[in-house]
Amino acid sequence: MMSLGIYQVLLYLIVTLALVKPLGWYMAQVYQGKPCGLNSILSPVERLIYRICSIDPAQEMKWKSYLTAMLVFNLFGMLTVYLLQRLQGILPFNPQEFGQVPPDLAFNTAASFVTNTNWQAYAGESTLSYLTQMLALTVQNFLSAATGMAILVAMIRGIISHQAETLGNFWIDITRGILYIFLPLSLLFSLFLVSQGVIQNLKPYEKINFLQNVTYQQPVINAEGQAVKDEKGRAKTETKTETIQVIPMGPVASQVAIKQLGTNGGGYFNANSAHPFENPTPWTNFLEMLALLLIPAASCYTYGLMVNNTRQGWAILSAMVLILLPLIFINIYAERIGNSKMIPLNIESVGNMEGKEMRIGITNSAIWAVATTATSNGSVNSMLDSFTPLGGLMPLWLIQLGEVVFGGVGSGLYGMLVLVIITVFVSGLMVGRTPEYLGKKIEAFEMKMAAIAVLIMPFVVLILTALAVVTTMGLQSITNPGAHGFTEVLYAFSSMGNNNGSAFAGINANTPFYNIAGGLAMLIGRYFIAIPALAIAGSLARKKIIPQTPGTLLTDTMLFVILLISVTIVLGALTFFPALSLGPIAEQLMMWEKYGH
Repeated sequence: MMSLGIYQVLLYLIVTLALVKPLGWYMAQVYQGKPCGLNSILSPVERLIYRICSIDPAQEMKWKSYLTAMLVFNLFGMLTVYLLQRLQGILPFNPQEFGQVPPDLAFNTAASFVTNTNWQAYAGESTLSYLTQMLALTVQNFLSAATGMAILVAMIRGIISHQAETLGNFWIDITRGILYIFLPLSLLFSLFLVSQGVIQNLKPYEKINFLQNVTYQQPVINAEGQAVKDEKGRAKTETKTETIQVIPMGPVASQVAIKQLGTNGGGYFNANSAHPFENPTPWTNFLEMLALLLIPAASCYTYGLMVNNTRQGWAILSAMVLILLPLIFINIYAERIGNSKMIPLNIESVGNMEGKEMRIGITNSAIWAVATTATSNGSVNSMLDSFTPLGGLMPLWLIQLGEVVFGGVGSGLYGMLVLVIITVFVSGLMVGRTPEYLGKKIEAFEMKMAAIAVLIMPFVVLILTALAVVTTMGLQSITNPGAHGFTEVLYAFSSMGNNNGSAFAGINANTPFYNIAGGLAMLIGRYFIAIPALAIAGSLARKKIIPQTPGTLLTDTMLFVILLISVTIVLGALTFFPALSLGPIAEQLMMWEKYGH
């Protein structure tokens, strides 16, 4: 069984890497304004957009103007998503007549989708209208992804420019990203998904009568949306009987396509890609997993082409793959071993299938869990809360590395470039030379911005996690005591603070505390890394390109790849190891000790 899992992982990576070069070349052509094959069809549309929006394609922006345009555009998007949620009760395309979304949840969702996080503290099929799903969430899936790519392209221009003041034009970059990259890929992928059975309609929800009534226990929820507990602190339940099953409908395929390709991850349904209407066949499962890595991986080759040195792109891609690959195999191994609590019960087990779909299985669940957290996608095809402690540790730690191992579209690579700058600086200190990267000196300003980008996320995540586990506001949402409950809180804020969006679940995140604190974490995690990245780009653009000397550190060699991996892992380990020791590591050790392992 393990050998089959190895073959599945290798097939997945081989297909992904085979697509890196063609897609990477295509994206480089798009952002450099060169012929890409679709110009005859899309150029008239592009020019029309510029004319309608009064955009001058020849006008370039300094880094502060580029940043301002990005922030204003994102602020407008966030307000639009917020208002659509608050007004959905009186807007059209709402056959289920869902009412307005509460203010704190609407804020959290707006912050989530504008930052490419797509954290969801709600069940989409029972909360949002078709109009909100399409006009608010799906549109932002395109816009937030294109924003990340635009920031990356601006940073690349800063690296390759010579005594320049500008980084391009934000409006041009975001238009080209949507028009030439995300829309064509999403259209093709949507059609494929529909062919496999993913639904795409505007029909009212279907109702089906059960052949036999279904009775089950359900937690009692108060008016504030919190679980009611008895005098012993246990959740109260009530008996419910159902005679009719409601089958949700809606425009699903169009949202699933861009949620995967844009590393958004927010599902149309609460079960996300474990739901058969989002992920019905082995083909959809494989290609949706492929879409997770596709653009982030290809961006490395795009980077190499744009800096006129493809070895630079391959070096960064190699570092990402070398971090990702062992974590996939560890996750598969941990889930195949299964839950050691089954041993004293003499129950034969093929592994930990709790929280996983039988049709998807352990290997594909484990690959997806690691790939989705490596890429800042956040979609899931299994319940991460049901993974073994070691299996849950892998995706959690990948998030805490800063979403730079592939990461989000654009954001992952510009985050990795920040770590490249830190690695170059550290290497320069080791040999007593002024650090350089691609002919640009790395000086005090770049290091200050890099330090802000690296430190802000752990600070926010750890502070909010600490606040959640010592205050009534945070503790009342935790249903699992001990190490596992701490892991759930740590995962929630790690996911939101790093703009991943996947949920470990197990806690009630739809409360004012988690919605507001999480929304702020998402905004800080996105923009307090994007702002330093653009500042670094602006600073590098103004510098002279100095010639390479025999003492220059080569950044396209295996030695540099190893140094980059070391810096990435050390920063993640030093920052989060104490917290991980209280959560998944402690839980795994307690399990081994209890059952003699």
